[in-house]
Amino acid sequence: MTVTPASANPRGSLDAQIAQLHECKPLSEIEVRDLCSKAREILIQESNVQPVKCPVTICGDIHGQFHDLAELFRIGGKSPDTNYLFMGDYVDRGYYSVETATLLVALKVRYPDRITILRGNHESRQITQVYGFYDECLRKYGNANVWKSFTDLFDYFPLTALVEREIFCLHGGLSPSIDSLDNIRELDRVQEVPHEGPMCDLLWSDPDERCGWGISPRGAGYTFGQDISEQFTQYNNLSLVARAHQLVMDGYNWCHDRKVVTIFSAPNYCYRCGNTAAILEVDDNMGHTFIQFEPAPRRGEPDVTRRTPDYFL
Repeated sequence: MTVTPASANPRGSLDAQIAQLHECKPLSEIEVRDLCSKAREILIQESNVQPVKCPVTICGDIHGQFHDLAELFRIGGKSPDTNYLFMGDYVDRGYYSVETATLLVALKVRYPDRITILRGNHESRQITQVYGFYDECLRKYGNANVWKSFTDLFDYFPLTALVEREIFCLHGGLSPSIDSLDNIRELDRVQEVPHEGPMCDLLWSDPDERCGWGISPRGAGYTFGQDISEQFTQYNNLSLVARAHQLVMDGYNWCHDRKVVTIFSAPNYCYRCGNTAAILEVDDNMGHTFIQFEPAPRRGEPDVTRRTPDYFL
């Protein structure tokens, strides 16, 4: 019997990399570059409104909290045994943005039909230079090449997803420039996140108790009321808008007469906020089950000396 070396078997090599990443051990700079190149070939084929089949588990912000991502997989099921849809913000804030982003991208390359990764407002060059990912790449690799590989790849992440034509998933929220899903499909997403306009709104906007459109305290995107959500879901024949982007203490929060749900999957956000995390399981019959989880045991993270987090980001 002839044994093929892992280096000659792309899947074998990738499986070895995934196993290494599951141990929170980063890949080499060259491996990251090659992985991002492979991921780009897959992501460029995906739609701005990427169709997703159920069953699927929908997840919110991760923010570099790698051991809590491992806890999420322990509770929700390993990939590819469980189908996953992640709604952005994989990097910044936490101490393991490199390992978190690399693992999710590696799983996307290995199991492209089993995992969907959307873009969040932190998957951008400008934000990651302020909130940690850029500095982490410099610290772990000695240069910005890995940061550049990832931020170039982020431009190709889908903006939204649509589960069985009913559940509309995205990182932020709705936009006054967008009436229909076809409006989103027509956007050119392969660019840095703009400071304004429909693409910006999808990644930055938030639901609000007040009706209509409002000025966002974040300085980007808008706030939108229940009337806006009802109009959008009715016009597009949707049952639900699932989104992330906001810290919610129970891990999930319904609003707008259960037309909108916020999901946040980073427990004890920034290692100090004390929140529970959650994921949303959608079964074969489109039934919804929320699973809440607490932080994984601390594994050597340094003492937190950073300022109190800006919850709006």
